[in-house]
Amino acid sequence: MTKQTDVLNRYLFDNLHARGELVNLKQTFQDIIAPHNYPVGVEQLLGELVAATCLLTATLKFEGEIAVQLQGDGPIGYMAVNGNHQQEMRGIARLTRETTATSLHELIGKGNMVITIRPNNGEAYQGVVALEEDTLAECLAHYFEVSEQIPTKIWLFANDDKTEIAGSLIQLLPDGEDKEKQHEDFEHLCQLTNTIKNEEIFSLDSEALLYRLYHQEEVRLFDPQTVSYKCSCSEEKCLNAIAQIEPSELENILTEQGNVSMTCDYCITTYKFERPQLIQFLDGIVH
Repeated sequence: MTKQTDVLNRYLFDNLHARGELVNLKQTFQDIIAPHNYPVGVEQLLGELVAATCLLTATLKFEGEIAVQLQGDGPIGYMAVNGNHQQEMRGIARLTRETTATSLHELIGKGNMVITIRPNNGEAYQGVVALEEDTLAECLAHYFEVSEQIPTKIWLFANDDKTEIAGSLIQLLPDGEDKEKQHEDFEHLCQLTNTIKNEEIFSLDSEALLYRLYHQEEVRLFDPQTVSYKCSCSEEKCLNAIAQIEPSELENILTEQGNVSMTCDYCITTYKFERPQLIQFLDGIVH
């Protein structure tokens, strides 16, 4: 079987109290970083954050979106990835200075991870944890421990030339009374998953990889879900933002520049609006 990229696979262990996920990103990752000229270390961390967000989004039991942000005092002041239940992803990094760093703490410095979950129906909620662990994967496990209180472990990988990113997740399923058995199952599967090698996750298809890892278990693999890059910017959103500008200030911008120009930070698409398109806002009438 040919290995698929840009897919997320979910699976259950029929006789164990845990679930798992695998994600592999190539084109999605390349599409996200293509408009930018990030240093290699920044690209890899952003790719890891995209893979992690895919895994987190797949744990949601409802339709909606998730945003994972890293904020700190290092060369990366801000990094964010947004994803939804359709596995549509976008991401960005904002640098405060040039860097050749590659580790999480060299890149972010002292900072926090903020995870915001927005159901399509219902209230949004947010969790914040300090970035105190050595790797992004360990910081995410800590988030689940303190915020969700569901034992969860994540593994993140980059191939040798840093063009492809992958990730795996194991999460305890609290679906019975025997708490000790649940934790034993979780720890057992974490030990098996911990044996994944880089060359395996980037060369084997999902069925072959799962068989190599869990051949003594009964694994039920669901249909894969495609992961893609999609920016959510639009002319409509830009016009909604322009509607918030005072008419007199908008008039000054048009007089000085001849148009109003807005560029999306994520995809670097520029939207330009001429005076005829903005007449309704110049009159102070907002539709």
